[in-house]
Amino acid sequence: MTIHIEALTFDVIIGLLDFERDKPQRVIIDLQASYEYSDNHFIDYGDMVLLIQKKLKEERYALLENALLGIKELLVTTYPNIKKLYLKISKPDILKECSVGLSDTWNF
Repeated sequence: MTIHIEALTFDVIIGLLDFERDKPQRVIIDLQASYEYSDNHFIDYGDMVLLIQKKLKEERYALLENALLGIKELLVTTYPNIKKLYLKISKPDILKECSVGLSDTWNF
């Protein structure tokens, strides 16, 4: 099975620039998590969303790279049955010309 969380959007403090440290900005999270499902061994996507939001709001990362790795570690620790994970974090409002982001995929 693969869970898809698309366009999870909320405001957090994230970034290196002074104005990014002062005021929350919008981020968009996209995720795909493949896992082995059997009987009652499932992943609650609602809980997954809450964990991601809480982690990013608490940590206030300076770099998207560290935010991505922090979410990855949280999810694979919380859900050890994840076999493959794709994460993308986008900052749609930091540049007026485009949306920027970072992504990675891991196999476990």
